[in-house]
Amino acid sequence: MEAKMEKIEANLVKIEVRVEAEKFNAALKKAYNKNKQNFNVQGFRKGKVPMAMVKKFYGIEVLFEDAINFAIDETYGKALEENNIRPVDYPKVNVVEVGEDKDLVYTAEVTVYPEVELGEYKGLEVERPTYEVKEEDIEKQLKSMQEKNARIETKTEGTVVDGDVAVIDFKGFIDGVAFEGGEGNDYSLEIGSGSFIDNFEEQLVGAAVGEKREVKVTFPENYGKEDLNGKEAVFEVTIKEIKVKELPALDDEFAKEVSEFDTLAEVKEDIKKKLEEQSAETADREFENAIITAAVEVSKIDLPQVMVEKEIDVMVGDLENRLKYQGLTLDQYMEFTGNTNEKMRDYMRENADRKVRADLVLDAIAKKESIEATEEELKEKALELAKMYSASEHEKMAEMLINAQKSMIERDIVIEKTIKLLKDNVK
Repeated sequence: MEAKMEKIEANLVKIEVRVEAEKFNAALKKAYNKNKQNFNVQGFRKGKVPMAMVKKFYGIEVLFEDAINFAIDETYGKALEENNIRPVDYPKVNVVEVGEDKDLVYTAEVTVYPEVELGEYKGLEVERPTYEVKEEDIEKQLKSMQEKNARIETKTEGTVVDGDVAVIDFKGFIDGVAFEGGEGNDYSLEIGSGSFIDNFEEQLVGAAVGEKREVKVTFPENYGKEDLNGKEAVFEVTIKEIKVKELPALDDEFAKEVSEFDTLAEVKEDIKKKLEEQSAETADREFENAIITAAVEVSKIDLPQVMVEKEIDVMVGDLENRLKYQGLTLDQYMEFTGNTNEKMRDYMRENADRKVRADLVLDAIAKKESIEATEEELKEKALELAKMYSASEHEKMAEMLINAQKSMIERDIVIEKTIKLLKDNVK
């Protein structure tokens, strides 16, 4: 096999590959063996027609497509390796010469990984974000704990007020016709929660038990259902019961009931500590992302669009998997959100572009700095992952992970060490 490479554009190359006649004849024989059950020649049982008779009655060309594919499968990877080519997409193949007892000549145009021109990635000036935990943040957490531990009591007198839970039956109509999904019975609706559209909840304020009200609302333009988007609707609502939340007092007794602490002051101190830890983690993550962004900004990359599209494919796949856990399909999600596949991909494109550029720059820095994963680091990382996946037999699980995902774990380690290098050298 001979392979010659020609650079067509910045990230596009063409390889011309010549496969010797002997090897192509072997590929023809392989194609014959694959298809011999499909040939029918009088005097021969099915699957027993000799290759010479296939050539006579069908023509040798009938085997070319499979033979060419076999020959390409065997030689394309070697041609890439010989020319140090890293493809990012499937090749566009064109057969130049083909024939029995002749060399097979084909060309393959393929998009390759772009060259990264690194800027001065050491000494980057990046501002570290800081987040102060305020008293209102602590009070918000306390309020949430108070809400979770509230008692719901039936209101024996009075009308619906903001904060009450109204148990209702409702039925919705558009232009006098009931619509699908617009009906509910014994539904508990917290007034002021904003869980129903438009000003639905506000229109129930002042209603008494047993009272029927006509509630008029307008669905949002982007509600997500074609027959409801932007439509005006009327709901017939019956108040069946009114419930009120009785919030526990925020005192030491409350602290003892909902936590391992004896005083409310200790609970507040614990909340503050946890919020500070969360804030520090958020600041670290944002600082790290800012450093990577800064390294990308000082570098130059002529990025092939196909790499961005492939990253979008990954992001769509991740979204699809997350939706499955919620019992939804991607089509249902797009229907609910009023989205289309094209809109969704456009929305993801900027993040995908940023992710690909960051990966390329980090890889280039790691290569320049000769950053590698040691065997000890590999074992340590695998053990760390094993403890996340399994409650026991961590050593065994770590060994399985190394055998199955060694290259992926190694890359994670290399990227972590590369980011650390950037952080250690940042201003």
